[in-house]
Amino acid sequence: MASSSLDRFRITGGCRLEGEVSVTGAKNSVLKLMAASLLAVGRTTIRNVPDIADVEIMADLLTRLGCTVEHTESVVTIDVPASPLHRADYDLVRKMRASINVLGPLVARVGQAEVALPGGDAIGSRGLDFHIKGLESLGAKARVEHGYVIAEAPNGLTGTAIELDFPSVGATENLMTAAVLAQGVTTIDNAAREPDLVDLGQFLIGMGAQIEGLGSPLITITGVKALKPTDHTTITDRIIAG
Repeated sequence: MASSSLDRFRITGGCRLEGEVSVTGAKNSVLKLMAASLLAVGRTTIRNVPDIADVEIMADLLTRLGCTVEHTESVVTIDVPASPLHRADYDLVRKMRASINVLGPLVARVGQAEVALPGGDAIGSRGLDFHIKGLESLGAKARVEHGYVIAEAPNGLTGTAIELDFPSVGATENLMTAAVLAQGVTTIDNAAREPDLVDLGQFLIGMGAQIEGLGSPLITITGVKALKPTDHTTITDRIIAG
């Protein structure tokens, strides 16, 4: 039986392309913004949100942590309680690796976090060493146990100098969101510079964080006592834009 699938395209060039294309918000940004909303009590609004399943999964995770999440068309509103829960279970985390981004905000806000490894014990812990080492540098006690990353900082976090072995996006994100509420100054050297991370930094600044050096290898964060909710429009997705 002949296959109905095509193994090649024939493209005839020479025609001028023109017109407009709408580009949705960046998936790799909006999921991190949603996780970072945990840093402030009250209603945070995120606009230009793409209509994808991962947004619903993150909304479910935040709901499980005690938040009230409303998603209407391209707008997500997250109402964060004064005392969110701190455990992100495997049944949700396994569906989306970006779930690990609640780790930094929970440690900073609640003083503890238990986040399931995205791929289980052995596989899921790979690549998280920088997250754990960085949180320990900030004063947290962190470990991997029974398929969870467990981090505790009952007395809060303290600013420090962190140097990443390579510019990990995920580690930079988690450490930046943890450091915004730490006492003192934190520097992240060899930090990631992706546009999505810069967008997260601008989101945090909109909440009242003090961050310098976004988009450069050295990010400096001066901790503040508390953040406030914000209204933020995420960047467009550069991958979809081509």
